[in-house]
Amino acid sequence: MDTAADKHPESGHTPVRLSDLAIGVIIGRTSEFFDFFVFAIACVLVFPAFVFSFASPVDGTLYAFLVLALGFMARPVGTLIFTEIDRRFGNGVKLTSSLFLLGTSTVAISFLPSYDQEGWLTVASLCLFRMGQGAALGGAWDGISSLLAMNAPEAQRGRYATLPQLGAPLGLMLAAGLFIFLKLSLTDEEFLSFGWRYPFFVAFAINVVALFARLRMVVSEEFETLFSERQLSPGPVLVTLREEWLNIIIGAFTPLATLALFHMVTVFPLGWVNLHAPQNIIGLMWIEIVGACFGLAAIIASGFIADRIGRRSLLTICAVAIAAFAIVSPLILSLGLSGESIYVIVGFTLLGLSFGQSSGAVASGFRLKNRYSASNLTADLSWMFGAGFAPFVALFLTERYGLWMAGAYLLSGALCTLAALTLFRQRQADRRSQDTSWR
Repeated sequence: MDTAADKHPESGHTPVRLSDLAIGVIIGRTSEFFDFFVFAIACVLVFPAFVFSFASPVDGTLYAFLVLALGFMARPVGTLIFTEIDRRFGNGVKLTSSLFLLGTSTVAISFLPSYDQEGWLTVASLCLFRMGQGAALGGAWDGISSLLAMNAPEAQRGRYATLPQLGAPLGLMLAAGLFIFLKLSLTDEEFLSFGWRYPFFVAFAINVVALFARLRMVVSEEFETLFSERQLSPGPVLVTLREEWLNIIIGAFTPLATLALFHMVTVFPLGWVNLHAPQNIIGLMWIEIVGACFGLAAIIASGFIADRIGRRSLLTICAVAIAAFAIVSPLILSLGLSGESIYVIVGFTLLGLSFGQSSGAVASGFRLKNRYSASNLTADLSWMFGAGFAPFVALFLTERYGLWMAGAYLLSGALCTLAALTLFRQRQADRRSQDTSWR
């Protein structure tokens, strides 16, 4: 029986094993999500007092969430720039330069002076470095996730689609655990003075390790051949947009409920609790670590469920469940710490089931020759529309109109997802006999 380690009959050499692909995907995504959660947690615990000290705590947190959103807005720009680098100089050069930008931007944040020291220069620097992080993440797309999905056994595609998503709960657990350690080990003055800087140094170190792990794969002869055989090479972005523009738009809105929920159970609760019950913030971070464990298990379970009922059916069911959760979530959150625990654990479970298959759904709707570039652009737009502004919008609406508006915001995302899935289903129907990637 042929295995992934057997010689490829056309290429004449041993192709890359699925286990190698899986390890590369998990390492890369965990490092990216750790970097993201370090910044996101700092938006709650650090930047309102350190960078936006001129504003009230609520406004300072809202300003920090706007800076968080800048990273998602910069991702498509990074994709355009680094795709051109990829086409001219190769994937290895693109990945090295993008992760160098990511590491430089991350470590530069750790050296920021306070607003009291440098005023608006500090604010401008934070915005610039955050945009550098976002542009770098747009260029960090290496195609390994698509390669993994396309080489997975057909009956197990749902399970393999979960592997890139495992990086999210793992990155959250690492980032939250590090901040908990620092908050418990240092006084508030020490934490705001220097303690908060250490997670950014750690993020830089993890990016370096991830860079070498991923470079070892993408620049190898086996990987380059496999990318070529699967037509996973960057095409002209304008051509991709012209041929796939409607699929990209639909694909960007397909995981909207999932990505909105992503921030609604991770970043938004931290901001809301830190403003209204700061004595509970350490407890909530512990709860989020526990919730991430539930999310991790749900991501794994989603693969087995999707292989049985189909990814599209699972995402539809999850969108309906998220809509129901959005309706009752304001009532749950109003119950205090116990309610916050229920909100986080139930939210993470729903998130894991839907997030586990969201990337597979986005990637499966494109022509094979466009899949590399179109998948990257769609992921950028999905995160920008679905997650980029979620913490800001949810906190702004909650502070102005009450918790029920946060639920209404999440409900709108679920409705958008259901509409996109319906349209996606119609467009895929006439291609089903030629394109078997939607399973």
